[in-house]
Amino acid sequence: MDAFEFESAVDDVLADLPEWVAGALRNIEILISDEATIDQDPDAQGPLGLYIGVPLTERGANDAGLLPDVIHIFRRPHLDLGLPPDELREEIRITVMHEIAHYFGIDDDHLDEIGWG
Repeated sequence: MDAFEFESAVDDVLADLPEWVAGALRNIEILISDEATIDQDPDAQGPLGLYIGVPLTERGANDAGLLPDVIHIFRRPHLDLGLPPDELREEIRITVMHEIAHYFGIDDDHLDEIGWG
């Protein structure tokens, strides 16, 4: 899967989000990178994606005007899984949804319980 196809797979996930989810995503950037940089700690959330920001459940009245939260989706670690195309697209979907879940304040323990850990 080349970079364009990977980005298209991420775009497809975002286009298929339920309206209430898409409508709640505010002040957030979704970036696709080949892999994590030194400034990022992929071990904090896993090597496939990373959420950096303040979850909605932890925001207060003084949080207005903050820089956007960022979801990083890492292409190379996904490709390194060696999955067939359909399974790779499913893994991309799970990663994007996992990181969006963190934006909504859902922690890794709960994501593990539902199979998205």
